[in-house]
Amino acid sequence: FSPPSWCVRLMFPTMSSHKTFRTKSFLAKKQKQNHPVPQWIQMKTGNKITCSSKRGHWRTKLGL
Repeated sequence: FSPPSWCVRLMFPTMSSHKTFRTKSFLAKKQKQNHPVPQWIQMKTGNKITCSSKRGHWRTKLGL
């Protein structure tokens, strides 16, 4: 029996509470980038671009 991957991540977290400055600044930049697409871009593209593909599960996509 092997537990699902999300359960393994809860049992063995990879992110330490004592982060280096480089890791912390990297996470801060990615957190700032995690915002919705501006309304003027949605209007400019005729609602073709309505959401950012990098937002869903953004912490797991970082590869840390």
